[in-house]
Amino acid sequence: MKIIISPAKKMNMDSDFLSPRNAPVFLEKTQTLKEYLQSLTFEELKKLLCCNDEIARLNYDRYQKMDLRGCTNPAILAYDGIQYKYMAPQVFEYDYFDYIESHLRILSGFYGILKPFDGVVSYRLEMQAKLKTDFCNNLYDYWKNDIYRDLTRNDTMILNLASAEYSKTIEKYLTANINYVTCKFGELIGGKLIEKGVYVKMARGEMVRFMAENAVEDLDKIKEFNRLGFVYNDELSDNNTIIFVAKLEHGLVGSRTIGL
Repeated sequence: MKIIISPAKKMNMDSDFLSPRNAPVFLEKTQTLKEYLQSLTFEELKKLLCCNDEIARLNYDRYQKMDLRGCTNPAILAYDGIQYKYMAPQVFEYDYFDYIESHLRILSGFYGILKPFDGVVSYRLEMQAKLKTDFCNNLYDYWKNDIYRDLTRNDTMILNLASAEYSKTIEKYLTANINYVTCKFGELIGGKLIEKGVYVKMARGEMVRFMAENAVEDLDKIKEFNRLGFVYNDELSDNNTIIFVAKLEHGLVGSRTIGL
């Protein structure tokens, strides 16, 4: 089984208690992207990243000085978004790290696909960025089926915990022999499942941690997940989607803080 998750925009390169084990598999293609991004002016990069001046300046400076093989951190510790905070890899036991190194893959607009201990540098480049160059129409075009081929080389089961922006890199290439299952986390409102971004990210991080703690190898075990007020709903689930519905004592999931 392979588990796919999205990266985070925010990165933290201060962690130094574990070292990278590998270089990203598509580092040469990342080098091509880096050289293109280095060629952009500040204003061009700001427009591409759709961000404010402060974030654009930070990343413009990053790209100008970037050394992909220089000072790197393991990807699982470098990303610092909500999902990663709830996964909390900084306090993993060592066998949890072994589990995620085998099973977890991070999809990235800049690196393509990453193992948890692949060495990465700080960057900002979302998969949906409107990057049109003489060598690609966008990042989906640039990566084509590279990510999918690497992901399915030795596996026929994929658990999708990624956002639509990133899972799109996989779904268009799916073949009949691949068992592709998506986890969804939401609450029932008016008989419909409503997903709310921040809580979905929290739950995805907790799910990865749950799977690492329990060395999960099959889908039935996933259904035991019951953190952050979410529980498995058999009626809404099917062969391709595992649904977890919020069961909270104090109103809607969006009306209070969970797990903070």
